[in-house]
Amino acid sequence: MASSMENIIEIFSSIQGEGKYVGCRQVFVRFEGCNLDCAYCDTENAPGMHPYADVETHAGSRAFEKRQNPLSAADVAAAIDAMHAEVPHQAVSFTGGEPLLHAPFIREVRNHLASSLPFMLETNGTLASQLASILDITDIISMDIKLPSIVSKPQWDAHRAFLRTARGKDLYIKLVVAEETTREEFEKAVQLVSEEAPDALFIIQPVTPYGGCKAASPEKILECQNYALSQLHDVRVIPQTHKMIGQI
Repeated sequence: MASSMENIIEIFSSIQGEGKYVGCRQVFVRFEGCNLDCAYCDTENAPGMHPYADVETHAGSRAFEKRQNPLSAADVAAAIDAMHAEVPHQAVSFTGGEPLLHAPFIREVRNHLASSLPFMLETNGTLASQLASILDITDIISMDIKLPSIVSKPQWDAHRAFLRTARGKDLYIKLVVAEETTREEFEKAVQLVSEEAPDALFIIQPVTPYGGCKAASPEKILECQNYALSQLHDVRVIPQTHKMIGQI
């Protein structure tokens, strides 16, 4: 049976810069396309904008070769296996864009992969049915909560459904806080997590200013953590560390 095909932006080996597994070495597979329109998004992920995929020639080399899109699941699996053979990796991170728009392809990559690397999803946490379709092959879920101040349509119901689907996994939740973030929406997000996944790690991520978003003050970040700690068991503040140390 022929392998399915998808447009891939890039495949590379680097350091996870966000969330629970910050500092771990991972293979990153970045997809085109997203179902949301976050104000601070710094990735050009529009479908059809990448005639070629940038695939790192050796793990961590930062030397890339261009491969014509779309790539097959077998091609993607082979690139992951080659990097993992050179350097041990903690996981494969499927990112984007929104990786759950490509759930059948991710399953096919798993079928072709020789190594048993854990699969991690870096997701906007709005596609519960797509997550359910590959929950059995998903090991780690890094879920963002998208607040109404940074997307054109509130996602509360979608986030609730997603949390109910994901909570049996190694789930952690990230919430980006900017100066524009309101107290009301932040507290609503914390309440949602306390109702649906109270034992999950909750990470406040100070925004890296982009697209007009302004950095939150140190005082605001501490106030947010104060409130979250009153409702949740494990709340941490972790910025985008890969940008601090010049990693991609």
